[in-house]
Amino acid sequence: MSILCGCPEDAVKHLMQRGFIETTEKDGVQFETGPNAILLSDLPIQNGAFCNLSEFPVLQMLYRQGMLLPNHPNNTGMRPLLLGSEGQVKAQMQYIYRGNYGLISKAEIMAAGMSAESAELIMDMKSKFAFGNIRATEELLDSHIVDAAPREIRNGVMICRIGTNIFEFTYEDEIIIVDLNLPQGQKYRSPYPLGFQNISREYFAVIHSGQGDGWDVNRPSMSSILVYQGKIYLIDAGPNVEYSLTALGIGINEIEGIFHTHCHDDHFSGLTTLMRADHRIKYFATPVVRASVFKKLAALMSKDESLISSYFDVFDLDFDTWNDIEGLEVRPFLSPHPVETSVLSFRTFWEGRYLTYSHLADIASFKVMRDMIDAVPAENSFDQSRFEAVRQEYLAKVDLKKIDVGGGMIHGAAEDFLEDTSDKIILSHQSEALTSSQKEIGSSAPFGMADVLIADQSDNMRRIAFEFLRANFPDIEKHHFRTMLNNQIVEFMPGTIILKKRQVNDDIFLILTGNVEQINSEESYYNAISAGGMVGEYSGIHGF
Repeated sequence: MSILCGCPEDAVKHLMQRGFIETTEKDGVQFETGPNAILLSDLPIQNGAFCNLSEFPVLQMLYRQGMLLPNHPNNTGMRPLLLGSEGQVKAQMQYIYRGNYGLISKAEIMAAGMSAESAELIMDMKSKFAFGNIRATEELLDSHIVDAAPREIRNGVMICRIGTNIFEFTYEDEIIIVDLNLPQGQKYRSPYPLGFQNISREYFAVIHSGQGDGWDVNRPSMSSILVYQGKIYLIDAGPNVEYSLTALGIGINEIEGIFHTHCHDDHFSGLTTLMRADHRIKYFATPVVRASVFKKLAALMSKDESLISSYFDVFDLDFDTWNDIEGLEVRPFLSPHPVETSVLSFRTFWEGRYLTYSHLADIASFKVMRDMIDAVPAENSFDQSRFEAVRQEYLAKVDLKKIDVGGGMIHGAAEDFLEDTSDKIILSHQSEALTSSQKEIGSSAPFGMADVLIADQSDNMRRIAFEFLRANFPDIEKHHFRTMLNNQIVEFMPGTIILKKRQVNDDIFLILTGNVEQINSEESYYNAISAGGMVGEYSGIHGF
């Protein structure tokens, strides 16, 4: 028995860093070691973060450890095991199911607004990625319900619950107590350091906020931040998204919206962070992607699916059409993948032409797609014509393109883009450094690097300040705002004390970007103030 106790975001990366997952070899086959069971938290969310994200740990057990692979020396018939309360075990089974397959029937896909023909195409692609068999999670995993009565897990190891999120393990005469409760104000930490950067709010720019994959211990998973007219939009929200945003000087309240490609955890698990903004963040996705995401999120949060949309301001996007979002246009294209997935292109008009950024997350290689074509294709199946349409979309010439080159069954291949004539190509979504041949095709992008497509010539910071002031003081006349906007905009280095305890301040600060911590260690008080909040107003007004 080897039990992962608690399963927050990037748990696999933490295990890799600490040597609990290592590469080994048996019978000439290389594979990874690691846990074979997961103890789930009784509380699915603590301090705003998911506690039970078992998708990637289970994938590591099934595939990278080889527990599911035919004729693998580590495939002994023992299956990964989930331990926890009945509610959390059931929720995880459904969440993993949705993570594996997304929508699981033609009826569900049509309920999301797709035609019968498109639904048949999606189910054909889904079936081929699943080798013709969509399997219930219960066929892949074992589970044990943990309560106050001790019960055997395996091999004489016993477990019982002795309190909320507190568990007792016994084996012969040994006892271990495991407490999964997260103290107030404490967060699960990131497995990688990012440092701090001060990004500029350009007219149209792409900030590279993630180049790795779900196994990369050194970098965030593939994502981008789109800046348009000074507003901040996310493309996907993976693990540790709040940490990444803080490193870039971006507060949660600054996020205007998120464009979502699909529901895999390395693009999905940061959604609870966005739910904690002081406004409903705009959620942009095609209806079929939104449906699969919201079903998975509902399972993970143990909530009714109809309630999930209330956390966001939902905007549906149409496939194969330029959807106009206040001057920023986005065009989704259905991309072959085990779950419903859109590749996204963004453009805006400037000086006589469109400037375009394309984000190709979790694409399939041309070889994999060719292998999906049947010798005698059925109607509405993935055939040669559909392959050519996908290939043309992937290789379309744009100003800037970010590509998933992770390889394998469900990721792209860099060599497919050897003839791509786009002005700049960024290669992403893999753990390893780029090879020499890959460097001839595309570039790497360090965390926080920005590609500016249109520079900003206006004063975005004062426009942002005006919007915050108007929201905080709706009854104030505009000439008073102009007086306040004539004040200096100051910057503080990360970790700087802005206002000390018991200090009467001369200034009240309006936070325009980033986050400020409010701390009182004597009273164990902690609060995070994001963009739009104020610092020092109580002391400034009352004089103490």
